[in-house]
Amino acid sequence: MSNPIDAAPGSQRADYSPAVHPAWVEVDLGAIADNVRALQATVGNVQMMCVVKADAYGHGLIPVARTAVAAGADWLATAQLSEALAIRAAGIPTPLLCWLHAPGVDFAPALEADIDLGVSTEWALDAVIAAAQSLGVTANVHLKVDTGLGRNGAFSPGEGRTDFAELVDRAAVAQAAGSINVRGIFSHFAAADEPNHPSVAAQHDAFVAAVALADEAGLDIEIRHMANSAAALELPHARWDLVRVGLAMYGLSPTPDLHSSADYGVRPAMRVIARVSNVKRVPAGQGVSYGYSYTCAEDTTLLNVPLGYGDGVPRHASSKADVLVAGQRRQIAGRVCMDQIVIDAGDLEVACGDEVVLFGPGDDGEPTAQDWAAAIDTISYEIVTRFGPHVPRVYLENAISDDRSNED
Repeated sequence: MSNPIDAAPGSQRADYSPAVHPAWVEVDLGAIADNVRALQATVGNVQMMCVVKADAYGHGLIPVARTAVAAGADWLATAQLSEALAIRAAGIPTPLLCWLHAPGVDFAPALEADIDLGVSTEWALDAVIAAAQSLGVTANVHLKVDTGLGRNGAFSPGEGRTDFAELVDRAAVAQAAGSINVRGIFSHFAAADEPNHPSVAAQHDAFVAAVALADEAGLDIEIRHMANSAAALELPHARWDLVRVGLAMYGLSPTPDLHSSADYGVRPAMRVIARVSNVKRVPAGQGVSYGYSYTCAEDTTLLNVPLGYGDGVPRHASSKADVLVAGQRRQIAGRVCMDQIVIDAGDLEVACGDEVVLFGPGDDGEPTAQDWAAAIDTISYEIVTRFGPHVPRVYLENAISDDRSNED
């Protein structure tokens, strides 16, 4: 089976066949294109970096990357180098940042492919410098500063001598020698989805101090960025030179407790569909699935759907999440299994082969990814990224705008 990144925009994966696959993920590339344009209109005159990490949040790396560029994305971004290299192998020359690395990585292929590299540690800076010197090129890097998230990045609380100060000094020396060009400085919020959280202002202040530190070291920074989707939409002062849009690009709200997708002018692009494989009438009292955690309250119809936690359905959705079948929402009955779930359909008229929608945009009454997230106490990010590449992606034929002037 081919990898989903081999799919071209506006086409179906060549290996998808209803005779072989009982379930599939439908991706509306038109929605993604519209979302990119809507978000750009909202954030105004700053650059937009479209984040396509984790197989484009499960939507398909290359089709989504091409779609985002065609819709006007200034930059693309991935966490892992393998995906950044896949974008270049697909012939997409758009500026591209990759930021998450571990010791032992070979940066030479990235530099040969003109990929900007996020650097947050001295070992990574040294490795990038070594690769640049071996190739006789200048590497473009973005220094990552930890302004309070406590995750990736060189620590800089906004005052005193810090790890980030040491990193800046070493980078300035390397830039003077011609090995690197410090093109950007970036950071990440811990609670941008709560705009009034005290950490938001503290982190922004720390970033201001980090930028000043780089200026004092003589680094001519072209791009300063720290806004993810939530910050881009809720914190105009944090947009700086560029915003990194991830979740919102896929039509999901980064602030579900505050605003819906529709409030932001975006719509979900993913729909997960499966076909009913078995229909049976059972009496009241019938237990369902492992452990009989669910018992039928009355005579009912049970549907078997061949999609389970091995495909991406969260096991925590057991007896919690709804699906759409025969125009009605019905709950998953009992435990989610590795490759199947059971639906209690009551007295609905359902036949083998009928479609069940696990979640989608909600246009036809189906649950959304946010509905599933709320049902199992998680976030919509996790819901859409769970579905692996062995569940085929089907891309809508008319999904791309007619304006393809920017498409590679």
